[in-house]
Amino acid sequence: MKSILIKDTTREEREQIVVESIGNISGACDGCAAGLADMYQDYIDGKREIRDINMEFRARYESGIEAPQRGECGYFGGM
Repeated sequence: MKSILIKDTTREEREQIVVESIGNISGACDGCAAGLADMYQDYIDGKREIRDINMEFRARYESGIEAPQRGECGYFGGM
């Protein structure tokens, strides 16, 4: 498997990694997948590693502190 680290990928490759991981970002469920894509924008822009974004999301979700709003089909808020 190829590395997904920022230092080993181009912006285009990071966009593709996010799209392939999330699926259809146009979202068939009221745009919730597009919200997920927004969550990973720092990774796409080369600012934060994907693992750091995932760890922050998980910590907020488990603690309930400043948790993003969730709907029937997933993530609806920004971080």
